[in-house]
This record gives sequence, C-alpha cells and structure tokens, in this order.
Amino acid sequence: MTLTALSARVGVSVVNLSILKNDRARAIRFSTLVAICDVLECEVGELLVRAR
Repeated sequence: MTLTALSARVGVSVVNLSILKNDRARAIRFSTLVAICDVLECEVGELLVRAR
C-alpha cells in the first residue's frame, strides 16, 4: 500500500506518515497508531521498534 493510499484511509497527511515511516517522529498519538493498525490489520506492537 502506498503512503498516499494509507493517508487517505487513515486520515493522516502523507507528510506525517512519511515522518513516521522514516523514523523521524518524536511522538505519535495512540489514536493514530490504532487507525493505522485498523487499516493495515495489524497490532500496535507490530509497528513499534525500540530505537537504539
């Protein structure tokens, strides 16, 4: 799925999704994580990776 398609389905801008995708985000709302997981049919834990 493209960022554009995900953006349209989640209701988050492509720019903000790009920031998340490229590991440049400092924070994310839980509601945004849940919305992304709903669209991607995954669990929140599958999207989170501990930064080193």
